[in-house]
Amino acid sequence: MVTQEQARPGVRLTARGAIALIFVITLASEPTGSTLIVGLVFCLACVAGVLLVQPRDLLPLVVTPPLIFFAASLISAVVGTFGAPSMVQALGLGLFTSLSAAAPWLFGGSALVLGAAWWRGLPAAVSELRAELRASRPAAEAKPRQPTGEPAFAPEPEGYFEPRVYGSPREQKD
Repeated sequence: MVTQEQARPGVRLTARGAIALIFVITLASEPTGSTLIVGLVFCLACVAGVLLVQPRDLLPLVVTPPLIFFAASLISAVVGTFGAPSMVQALGLGLFTSLSAAAPWLFGGSALVLGAAWWRGLPAAVSELRAELRASRPAAEAKPRQPTGEPAFAPEPEGYFEPRVYGSPREQKD
């Protein structure tokens, strides 16, 4: 039987490749200085990344757009501080300005990635991850459950909270 990945010819990226694609394209648009251009390019790169990534790598890609945007903005702000009288002040102001001006684009790009990934099969990837985590948990850690779904009562071993007396008992004087 032919799987879905074999049936579709074309470029398929890993999560790392898609993250690198989004980062490089966003970083390349930063020198324009226009928030509109940077935001549009970021959103388009996010959509391209999620459409080109392999379905099994959707989960790591969905959580990274804010980090990618921050890293691109940080690099752009650091490069912009060269030659400034106060690099720390210029970096803080540049980062604050670029991140606050581009916040709607950041949220929009993140929402686009989430929506496109959901359409491409993100719920299946989340279910698969949960099944793997459940299977890798040792049986000793698994708590027995009652039919109602609540954990079963497991009393502490006897003597666990009892005080220990060391040595011999004192003699009481009357």
